Amino acid sequence: MCGIFGVYNYYGDAGEFRQRALDLSKRIRHRGPDWSGCVVSGNNIMCHERLAIVGIDTGAQPLTNEDETIVLTVNGEIYNHKQLEKQLKTPAQFKTHSDCEVILHMYQEIGTDVCAKLDGMFSWALLDTRTAESRLVIARDPIGITTLYVGRVSAHPETVFFSSELKSLNDECDIIEEFPPGHFFDSKTGEFERYFKPTWWDAERVPTAAVDYRQLRESLTAAVRKRLMAEVPYGVLLSGGLDSSLISSIAVREAARISAAAQSDTEDIDTRGARYFPRMHSFSVGLPNAPDLIAARKVAKFLKTAHHEYTYTVQEGLDAIADVIYHLETYDVTTVRASTPMYLMSRKIKSAGVKMVLSGEGSDEVFGGYLYFHYAPSAPEFHTETVSRVKNLHTSDCLRANKSTMAWGLEARVPFLDKEFLEVAMNVRPEDKLCSKDIMEKAIIRRAFDVEFPDAGFTPEELAQGPYLPRDVLWRQKEQFSDGVGYSWIDSLKAQADARVSDAALAGASERFPVDTPETKEAYLYREIFEQHFPQPACLQSVVRWVPRTDWGCSADPSGRAQKIHDKAY
Repeated sequence: MCGIFGVYNYYGDAGEFRQRALDLSKRIRHRGPDWSGCVVSGNNIMCHERLAIVGIDTGAQPLTNEDETIVLTVNGEIYNHKQLEKQLKTPAQFKTHSDCEVILHMYQEIGTDVCAKLDGMFSWALLDTRTAESRLVIARDPIGITTLYVGRVSAHPETVFFSSELKSLNDECDIIEEFPPGHFFDSKTGEFERYFKPTWWDAERVPTAAVDYRQLRESLTAAVRKRLMAEVPYGVLLSGGLDSSLISSIAVREAARISAAAQSDTEDIDTRGARYFPRMHSFSVGLPNAPDLIAARKVAKFLKTAHHEYTYTVQEGLDAIADVIYHLETYDVTTVRASTPMYLMSRKIKSAGVKMVLSGEGSDEVFGGYLYFHYAPSAPEFHTETVSRVKNLHTSDCLRANKSTMAWGLEARVPFLDKEFLEVAMNVRPEDKLCSKDIMEKAIIRRAFDVEFPDAGFTPEELAQGPYLPRDVLWRQKEQFSDGVGYSWIDSLKAQADARVSDAALAGASERFPVDTPETKEAYLYREIFEQHFPQPACLQSVVRWVPRTDWGCSADPSGRAQKIHDKAY
């Protein structure tokens, strides 16, 4: 992934604004420290900050067509780029080895229909100057794995700014909105249009199909396999919980399978990563003796990964909070709690020379893995909540995974949010996903990878490879990341807030923060820090707070330990 910034139909002199555009783009250079690019065309400016992972020798951006009448700047990875290249009706002259260049050529043939054909995570902007009135098309991936914002100046509504992060817009624009996932914007109409239209999108449509464990397993395996596309060292984030451990196990198996097979030019996916770097590296983080560290060691030993364990002190975590909020561009309590250890770990991973990791985000939303799902009143309401959580991942876990890693130029890929896997998993009847005191959360994905489960449909070849994971890891209770890194982490965050925010300040919170008023001292502290970085009112529009379903009788505290079902509930 990278960072993109641009201005369309600038209201002043674009040539004079070029240096200012470069300065604004520089604010997101942490996303792409490998190279910078800028193209000025008429009164339009397109900038790019590059993190080189695929096509590292030739993939500098912005990309252009042969006569430079089309300019493209992309943040993301297109996993089906090889298939799309084969679908081009007119053979194209590719300038680079980048997986993203195919977007430009597909657009020339089918216009905005290219958006629905892309399989990947992406935010991109394309400037088409082939007609008298130039055209801007901006698109974001279906779930919002990548981050993207659009800004405007109310005095000049004809001008459109865009950026991967808020911090490039807040000093220029008085109107800023998050770009909606699964949509494209077309300057010809001035409207956003949704291109992502899966069968499960309507939350009121409750699926009735029973789970097919083999299909579930195979679709997740395919999602992991396609994400091994890389030309740089990569690894897996391994917390020792179910989700990251499953992704790690599949990645180890698929990398071994790819590296052992003969290379073929007819392969539909890009397999260079597994061929260049067959030994899997795994990474974990936590306070000393944290639950996640202990579990991750066990998984790493079982999978035979090259394991890297990082610890941090409570004080180091507290010292990083202000920087974390600056990079996250949110004051949501649960996001800040979970992002801080991920932010610290990402810095260590990047220093080890790794640029890409696989991560386990999305599983809890798809399968109802948060402990508050135990209190769902009915199967249909359980399903409706999973759909809502998946649709809103871009405001929480996707934002966290993207910005806390990209703060250090590290790319995180999330197989659980593969659109083909979602089509399978989100169409399973909710009765098969329900959890209770007798049925652990996410039981269906656990069973799908449990070689002892008789209905899992394993092939003899799969059984010959043995278990995917140790049984106690496969059936480990859900730990939210901010709990698993060490139970004292959240306790310390609350204690710091209690020491820094007075009772009187909290009592007057509605006067100081009349919009989205914080209700706890911890929330007050994060909001205070946020407004130090982003004082403009427009910056509040994209912030969404993550809270459990209190109307189901659950605690409003986002910590998993706040739910009574947790083994170590407080």
